[in-house]
Amino acid sequence: MPIDLPDDIELELVESTDDITPRGLGRGSSDALDLAFSGELWYWRGPAPYHFVSLPPDAAGRIRAIAARVTYGWGMIPAEVRIGNSRWMTALWPKDGGYVVPIKDRYRKAERLVLGDVVAVELSVTR
Repeated sequence: MPIDLPDDIELELVESTDDITPRGLGRGSSDALDLAFSGELWYWRGPAPYHFVSLPPDAAGRIRAIAARVTYGWGMIPAEVRIGNSRWMTALWPKDGGYVVPIKDRYRKAERLVLGDVVAVELSVTR
């Protein structure tokens, strides 16, 4: 059934320039989202030093759309991450209006990743 829009509304189709590949909704839940993207590995020297890969803006937007239903607090988003042959459960951290994927040293070393590498990441936001 067609939807009648008011005359004063304009719709515009905009193509994304971000390099992400949505993998659809996973695990039979409307609260699951699978994404694939690439990002540069970077290091933060805070009180708890860690390596991260930032999500592209379009991927972060998709996660924000379901964040309220999947977060366990403080904006943390549970996710299963896959890089190369490594797979683990973690949480995406909110940062600067987007999200970052923490990369534990165990998996970084297993995949021979060094600072500045562009890393192919697959992740499933879980509940």
